[in-house]
Amino acid sequence: MTDSLEMRALIVDSANGPLRLTSMQRPEPAAGQVLVRIKASGLNPLDGKIRAGQAAHAKQPLPAVLGIDLAGVVDALGEGVSGWVPGDEVYAMATGIGGAQGSLAEYAVVDARLLAPKPRNLSLREAAGLPLVLITAWEGLVDRARVRAGQKVLIHGGAGGVGHVAVQLARALGAEVFAIGSARHQALIEGFGATFIDRNALVEDYVAEHTGGEGFDIVYDTVGGATLDASFKAARVYHGHVVSCLGWGQHSLAPLSFRGASYSGVFTLLPLLTGKGGDHHGQILRKAGQLIEAGKLKPLLDPRQFTLHTAEAALELLESGAAQGRMVVEI
Repeated sequence: MTDSLEMRALIVDSANGPLRLTSMQRPEPAAGQVLVRIKASGLNPLDGKIRAGQAAHAKQPLPAVLGIDLAGVVDALGEGVSGWVPGDEVYAMATGIGGAQGSLAEYAVVDARLLAPKPRNLSLREAAGLPLVLITAWEGLVDRARVRAGQKVLIHGGAGGVGHVAVQLARALGAEVFAIGSARHQALIEGFGATFIDRNALVEDYVAEHTGGEGFDIVYDTVGGATLDASFKAARVYHGHVVSCLGWGQHSLAPLSFRGASYSGVFTLLPLLTGKGGDHHGQILRKAGQLIEAGKLKPLLDPRQFTLHTAEAALELLESGAAQGRMVVEI
């Protein structure tokens, strides 16, 4: 193995272990794959859970290279791949799940179907902070709830990763958006175009104030637990639709049923775990890219910058809840 065939990567050897910078063999693209030279890796809370050994659903055994989101440059194409040429700038949610090498590395092989062109008005760093949260927001609002102009949409966790994208996406598609968050995030939420609702407010009160007691057409829960229970009570009578990307606990459906409303779950990892649906993820990123280039959607990034040498600090900030937006490691 020569230097030209090696790359740097960060590996977690065991549960709660440190990120270890090492040299490893550069992967080669198989049929249907693209080799991407990674310029930036977006971190997600799931990366921290994988490192802690608490994410069995991700099927990413340790030791592993973490990192689900990436932005970079096409380096080489596997057999049968078309539509890309070396040098193309791309972004994707494509690695670090189901045993695949993650994006905290200089290179990764990616299923070509998962890739999309990087929006022209975003830097590679900005683009790397979007794929997982963007796809999750889109699958909930567009694929499941069929959001449309004139609807009233409530987002739980409006300043969070999925939440701040969901607010902008619903607004871009013509909905009237309300978002729940902490008081310190009021200005941020309002800056994205949503009506702010304090997270300490009672469901009955904000449903009465903003919907005349009828409930919201769409409620997107990005928090889980008791927040999902509250979502069931906030759905519009007869026509309300509750969506959750964290609906993993046990919940009573009675409040939802008594309102004649419906529920959908979102599990964004499925294409990476099953090999099915990758085309759709690529299509979502392409369609969302049009909204981004039109100035209707932008990522909220933590202003601090990180490299492979300081990625440990980025992950610790994310795990502690001290991040001020999406955390990105530049490669």
